[in-house]
Amino acid sequence: MKIFGFLRSFRLRVFLILLLIAVLAAEVMRMGMLYNLYGRQLEQYAVQLGVELRICGDRMREADFFDGVSSEAVNSRLQQLSDRCEGRVLVVDSGFHIIADTWQTAVGRILIDRNVIEAWRGKKLVRRDEGADRIRMAWPVVGTRESEEGEQTLGVILLNASTDTMKHYAQEAERRSLLIGLLILISAIFLAALLGSLLVRPFERVARAMDDVVSFDQDLPVVSDYRETKQIVDAFHTLRGRLKVLDDSRQEFVSNVSHELKTPIASIKVLADSLNTQTDVPIELYKEFMQDISAEVDRENEIITDLLELVRMEQGGSALHVENVDVNTLLEQITKRLGPLARKSEVDLILDSKRSVSADMDPVKMTLAITNVIENGIKYNKRPGWVRIVLDADHQYMKLTISDSGTGIPEAEQAHIFERFYRVDKSHSKEIGGTGLGLAITRKTILLHRGSIDVKSVMGEGTTFTIQLPLVYIRDTGEKA
Repeated sequence: MKIFGFLRSFRLRVFLILLLIAVLAAEVMRMGMLYNLYGRQLEQYAVQLGVELRICGDRMREADFFDGVSSEAVNSRLQQLSDRCEGRVLVVDSGFHIIADTWQTAVGRILIDRNVIEAWRGKKLVRRDEGADRIRMAWPVVGTRESEEGEQTLGVILLNASTDTMKHYAQEAERRSLLIGLLILISAIFLAALLGSLLVRPFERVARAMDDVVSFDQDLPVVSDYRETKQIVDAFHTLRGRLKVLDDSRQEFVSNVSHELKTPIASIKVLADSLNTQTDVPIELYKEFMQDISAEVDRENEIITDLLELVRMEQGGSALHVENVDVNTLLEQITKRLGPLARKSEVDLILDSKRSVSADMDPVKMTLAITNVIENGIKYNKRPGWVRIVLDADHQYMKLTISDSGTGIPEAEQAHIFERFYRVDKSHSKEIGGTGLGLAITRKTILLHRGSIDVKSVMGEGTTFTIQLPLVYIRDTGEKA
């Protein structure tokens, strides 16, 4: 569904990431501004209260308030300060007696606490009560007395002020900041959508260009805006090259299969038409034609059988039936079976076993693989000639070397001899026989056994195939026996 595709799109994820970054940044900025604003307001409020307390202290000193002289002006000033800050003001004299109280409940009482004592020593104290949203201040009033020399603390003014007004200002500022934050959020959504579209656009251009490609020879007509899009384009070109190779290989394979399968059929048709167009065909000629037809049918069947076996191997459908095999005995059986072909071709078949070797393998498939190599050495040899099979092993691998005295393989052809239907000498393929699939099956069989096969050849001197197989076959997880 389109909605699920959109939810999984890269554009949406870029949009959400940009939006989240913008919202988090705006919120951090907003909270920082509010916190600093509230703190600055409290500092300014405390400074203002300090100014008021200093003025009140000056009025008290001028009116000899601490010497017991009552002053309506001082009391009025204290009451105004108390009302304005929604708090309470106390005045303590040198004997720690409360001589003024804006609440009129503690006059005459003695007040001794830490704040009064520290203020009596000349310290101006400002403390914020977080739990009660209040500011507590202790302000010393310093002056001189006629009976004493030098300045001294005449008394202390204690103020307990509410911060509700500042809190109200902070709440109002918070409401305004929320409105600003909403505007920022709307702007962030718009900008994130715009930036997300701009950031994803190069990838969309690459995707559209890929959709427009109709052949393996066409390049992507796009500009690589990012390093990542350039990597995608380069990877596409690499993949396109590999697909072109596979497509060429597929077309060549189909062409080869068609040719190889049609050749025996064409021969059969020619032979059959020859018999049909002739009257009173001698029995000897009739038998000869029928033998040729039978040979072509066998050849067709051999091609189909080898082709199906190779396809099963490449698709993983041909399971190995691994068992511990006496390799020396296996080679003796192969050379004995190929003896008549070698004698007919005037080729000496030599088996040289350096030591007794036992290895884990599928004896049927490995017999076919080794037979293909030795049989090629016999067919593509000189007269007289030789094929030498040497078996050796160490503690981990067995090594089988198959050398011949044949005509050799051109260096340019050596990389292709394991390909399906590939023949070095195509002009004599019918006389030599075979399907062109033998070495391809051999290589696939050896790879299935976790082994390797290499070829070295010198024109006019011969060819050497080297097969290396592990003595112990290790299965993959889930592999069938």
